[in-house]
Amino acid sequence: MSSKGEIRRRLMTPNTNTHTSDPLLQQRGAELRTRSIWQRVFVEHGKLKWYWAPVFLASWVLLYFFVSIPAYHRLPKPINIADEFRYPDRFVAERAEQNLAQLIALGPRVVGSEANEQNAIKYFQRKLKDLQAGANPALEIEGDVQLASGSYCHWDMVNMYQGIQNFLIKIGPKDTNSTSYLLVNSHFDSVPHGKGAGDDGTMVAIMLETVRVLSKSDKPLRNPVVFLFNGAEENPLQASHAFITQHKWAKYIKALINLDSAGSGGREILFQSGPNHPWLMKHYRRAVMHPYASTVAEEMFQRHFIPSDTDFRIFRDHGRVPGLDMAHQYNGYVYHTRFDVPEIIPRGTFQHTGDNVLALVREIANAPELEDPSRYSEGHTVFFDVLGRSLVFYSETEGIIVNIFVSLVAIGTCTYSFKQMAHSTGTKFGNVANRALTLFGVQVLAVITATALCFFMAFFMDVLHMPMSWFTNSWLIMGLYFCPLFFGFAIVPAIYFHLQRRDRFPLGYRVQILLHCHCLFLAFVTLIATIAGIRSAFMLMIAVLFYTLGLIVNLSTKLHNKSLPWLIPHIICNIPPFIFYGYLSHGFFVAFIPMTGRFGASVNPDLIICAFTVGVGILTGGFMIPVLNLFHKSKTIICSLLAFTALFLIFAATPIGFPYRPETNIQRFSVLHTRRVFHDETNNVRRLETGYFILPQDRRTYSVKNHLLNMSLAQNLNKDCETEMLCGLPLYNHRWHKARASSLWIPGPDPKFDRVPEVKLLSKNQLSKTSIRYELELSGPDHMGLYINPLKDRKMSSWSFHYSPLRLGWKPPYFIYFSYGKDSSPLKFTLELENPSEDWSSPIFEIGIAGHWNHDESAHTAEFKKFLQSFPKYVDAIAWPAYYETRLF
Repeated sequence: MSSKGEIRRRLMTPNTNTHTSDPLLQQRGAELRTRSIWQRVFVEHGKLKWYWAPVFLASWVLLYFFVSIPAYHRLPKPINIADEFRYPDRFVAERAEQNLAQLIALGPRVVGSEANEQNAIKYFQRKLKDLQAGANPALEIEGDVQLASGSYCHWDMVNMYQGIQNFLIKIGPKDTNSTSYLLVNSHFDSVPHGKGAGDDGTMVAIMLETVRVLSKSDKPLRNPVVFLFNGAEENPLQASHAFITQHKWAKYIKALINLDSAGSGGREILFQSGPNHPWLMKHYRRAVMHPYASTVAEEMFQRHFIPSDTDFRIFRDHGRVPGLDMAHQYNGYVYHTRFDVPEIIPRGTFQHTGDNVLALVREIANAPELEDPSRYSEGHTVFFDVLGRSLVFYSETEGIIVNIFVSLVAIGTCTYSFKQMAHSTGTKFGNVANRALTLFGVQVLAVITATALCFFMAFFMDVLHMPMSWFTNSWLIMGLYFCPLFFGFAIVPAIYFHLQRRDRFPLGYRVQILLHCHCLFLAFVTLIATIAGIRSAFMLMIAVLFYTLGLIVNLSTKLHNKSLPWLIPHIICNIPPFIFYGYLSHGFFVAFIPMTGRFGASVNPDLIICAFTVGVGILTGGFMIPVLNLFHKSKTIICSLLAFTALFLIFAATPIGFPYRPETNIQRFSVLHTRRVFHDETNNVRRLETGYFILPQDRRTYSVKNHLLNMSLAQNLNKDCETEMLCGLPLYNHRWHKARASSLWIPGPDPKFDRVPEVKLLSKNQLSKTSIRYELELSGPDHMGLYINPLKDRKMSSWSFHYSPLRLGWKPPYFIYFSYGKDSSPLKFTLELENPSEDWSSPIFEIGIAGHWNHDESAHTAEFKKFLQSFPKYVDAIAWPAYYETRLF
C-alpha cells in the first residue's frame, strides 16, 4: 500500500524540472506554446486578426509589381561593336542599331514615294555589295529586285497593286542543289508621315545584321535562306502577295519566319505558329535564347480581337507556307505615328530579337523537316513561355488529354475532401454535398455579381465621358475595375455566411467548400472550352492544377481538418500561377491598352479592359478573395474595396485620368483636306463641297472640341451615309470603310491639287439585249480608290478585277483599292453588267473615285496647316489632301 501511495503521489505532484518531465508532456507543452504564439500574432477567437487582411492583399500586389512585371520587361545585355571579338558568330545589337539609323534617315517610306521606290532600294543594294565583298567563300549571296503587279481580296475590298517592289537577298552554300528554302520576311515601307522605326524598320535592321553574321560564319547552312525586304506591306500586304505568287524563288519556299511590329521596342512575341506544323515549335524551343510565345495571343489574333494583320496570312493562304509569326508589341502608343523614331528603341530589343532570329534561322535552315514539311503536318500546338525563361509546348491532342485529366482529378479530389469533412465533423456525406451544392450556387452568383459590377463601371465611365482614363496611368484599372470585381467575389459569400452565422459547421470548412466550388466551376469551364476546341483552355487548367496540388497537400498532411493552418499550403501553391497570370496579364495590358487608341469611336474600350479584368480576376482572385471571410471585420474589409473604387474615380476625374500625353501617349485622328464632287445623270455637278474629313480613332472624339478650329461647324455624316454611296467619302482602305459612320465633316477652304483622279470611258458595247460592256481607264495619284455600285436591278456579271467578289456574291457597292510604285501608267479595266428589264435609258451604274496625296506635305495649303496646328499637342493628326468624285454611266 505504501508503495502504491508513493507512486500515486509522484504522479500527482507537479514537476517543475523540464529536463526530468515526461517527453510526451514536453512535446505537448511545446505545441501549446507554438499554438499560443500563432494565436497571439495572427488569430483571435478562431479568426485571423483584421489588420493582417491589408498585408494579405498587399502581398499579391507586391508579387505582381516586383516579380511579374520585371520578368516581362527583362532584356538581355546588348553586344557592342567594340566587344564583337569576344562574341564570335553572335548578333551585334549596335550594328543593327546603325542599320536602323541609316534606313530612317531616308524619311517616311510610303509606297509611290521617292524614299520608298528609289532611295530604299539603293540602300539595300549598298548593303548587298558589302555583304558579298566580305562573305565566307563557301557561301553564295545573291540579290534581286522584284517589280510586280497583281491583286487579291483583302477582307471586304479588292486590293490591287501596280509596279510595287521587293528587295531579296539569298544566302546558301555554293553549288547547292537544294530546293527547300527558308523565307525570312519584314517590310521597309512605312505609313504616311511615319518614320517607321518600330514598324518595321527595327526588324529590317535585325535581318540585315542576321544575314551579315551568317555571311561571315563558318557554321554550315544546309539549305538556302531568302531574306525578303518587302516594299508594300502597309498598303496592305501587297508586296508579300507579289513575292509568293510571282517570284522565281517562291516555289522553293518551305517555311517562313515573319517579322513585324505593332509597337516600338520590347521583346518580340511569337503569336502565330504553323498552322498544323508542330515541328516548328520544337525547333523554336530548342533554338531561341529568350522565349516569348503565347497560344492565347495566337487565338486572339486569328479571331480578329487585334486590329492588325501581317504578311504571315498572305504566305499561309496564298502560298500554303507554314511558319512562325513574330512581332514587337511594346509601346504601341507610337505605332503608326510620327513619333515612331529610333531614339525610343532600347538596344536590348535588338539583342533580344537578333539572338532569337539568328538562332532560329540556323535551326530551321538545317532542319530535316524543311525538305518536305507536309510529312510533318500533325495538327495544332499549345505553347506558352514561363516568365521568358523557358517554353512549354505540346500538341493539341496532348492538351486535350491534360485538360481532361487535371479537371477530373480536381473533381475527384474535391469530392474526397467533402467526404473527409463529413467524417471529421460526424455528419453525413449527403449533408456536406448539399452544402457544397448551395455554396456552388453562391459562388456562381458571386462570379455573376462581380462581372456585372465590373461591366457597370465600364458603362458608368462612358456615361460620365471618362472612358480610357487608364490610357496613360494603367494602374487606375486596379481601382476602377479590379476592386469592384473583387468586391463582388467577396460580398456575396460574406452575406451568405452572415445569414448562416448560427450554423455550427466550422467556418474554415465552409470557406474551403467555397474554394472547392470555385475549383469545380473552373474545371467544368475547362472541360467545356476543351470540347469547343479552344486551346487557350490551358489557362484555366493551370489554375485548377495548382489549387488541386494545394488541396492534395492539405489532405495528405491533415491540415485540411484544421480551421486555419490549411491556408499555408493553399497560399503557397497559388503563388506560382498568380505570378504567371500576372506576367501574362501585364503583357496583355502593355499590348492592348495602346490598341484601344485605334479601335474607333464606336467601340467603348472600357468594356474590353473590363472583360479581360473579369478573366484574370476569376483565375486569381477567385481563390484568394474568399479567404477574406476568415478575417475579423470581414465585411468591413470587403466594403473597403469600394472605398478604393471611389478614390480611383476621383483620380480619374482629375488630370491623372486624362488619357493623353504629348509625344508618348497620343490621341489619333485621320484628317483629309477634301474636295467632294457629285455629278448627276447629265454629268453636271449637283453638289460640290470642300472641307476637312475627320476620322476619329478612339472613343474620346470630344476631347478636341475646345481646341479645333471651326469645331462648332462640325457635322456628322449620317444623312450622307443614307443618300450617298459609302457616305460620299474618300475612304482610304477597308478599315476606313468599316468606320465611316463615325466620321465628321467640317466645312473649309479648297485643297490644292496638281491633278485630280480621272476615269475615262474608252468604249461602250452592248453585247446583247440584257448585257453591256464598258472599258474605262483610271489615272491619278499613287493611292486611289474605286467604288462601283450597279443601279436599280442591274447586276455586275463580269469585270477585269479579281473574280472573288462576283463569284462569292459580295453585296455592292464594290471597293477596289489601287496603288502603284514605280509604274504610274493608267489602269485600264472593264465592267460587264446585266439588265433583266432590257431598259438602258437610265443610268446603269455609279462610280466613285478617291485620290490620296499621302506622302507630299508640300501639297498642304496654309489653311490646312493652320487647321492641323489647332489640334492639341497630345494629338497626332495623320493628314493629307484627298479628292472624291462620283459619276453616273
